[in-house]
Amino acid sequence: MATVHHRSVSVNGHNVFYREAGPQDAPVLLLLHGYPSSSHMFRHLIPRLAEPYRVIAPDHIGFGLSSAPSVGEFAYTFEALAKVTQGFLEELGVEAYTVYTQDYGAPIAWRLALANPSAVQGVISQNGNAYEEGFVPDFWAPIWNYGADPSPENEEALRPALGRKAVEWQYTHGVPDPTTVDPDAWEHDLALLARPGVDEAQLALFGDYSTNRALYPEVHEWLRSSQVPVLAVWGRNDEIFGPAGATAFLDDVPHARVELLDGGHFLLESHLDDVARIILDWRSGF
Repeated sequence: MATVHHRSVSVNGHNVFYREAGPQDAPVLLLLHGYPSSSHMFRHLIPRLAEPYRVIAPDHIGFGLSSAPSVGEFAYTFEALAKVTQGFLEELGVEAYTVYTQDYGAPIAWRLALANPSAVQGVISQNGNAYEEGFVPDFWAPIWNYGADPSPENEEALRPALGRKAVEWQYTHGVPDPTTVDPDAWEHDLALLARPGVDEAQLALFGDYSTNRALYPEVHEWLRSSQVPVLAVWGRNDEIFGPAGATAFLDDVPHARVELLDGGHFLLESHLDDVARIILDWRSGF
């Protein structure tokens, strides 16, 4: 199995930690993680995909082992995270790639694609939303409320999302056998969320999430015009981004491949082998 390297690079004065494996001259697969995780969520997937791909998985600013400046030092918006990711790719000399998106990774990927459409050669969406149909209303209501009005009351309603119960739930809900999920995953996330100032950074991103919805029409137009290969491999029991978010890709990319597996939001924790097999089979088709 391929050796995984753990490296860092400076982007606009910020340290970006990343994991990398595979031949330097292979097609690039860029793995973009979600909340509240980091490239740690891909720790077992990376070596499985590192023969056909050069796999690169950065930690977003404020996440994982990358820099976590205060909200006074860095504007925590999805636009800012996308710009750092673009700078990261430029530092590594990556000009074209297939992107794997999960959760927060999706709006970052869509911004990269809209800024440089020809760079994205394929899309793998693993519970990475691009459609209104994907939002599960009960989960998103407090986020929309906070984005519209960041009042103390709305912040108080949202702060539990930063705590142990909510983080553990993100990993275990929708999983038929929760004992298959390694608790090290959420313990890793919780330790990094506990760093000073990270709560304020995460609240800022919650507040900014509505800007991602505004981009969806442009994303759909890009998907339609480019007909980029799309694989939506989704935990169908996800109570954050429901399975309708996966099937919606077919509206714009009729040849997209949609795989709904019996899992939840962090599908790799329970269905790693299935996801890796599906990705490799999908790639062999083009």
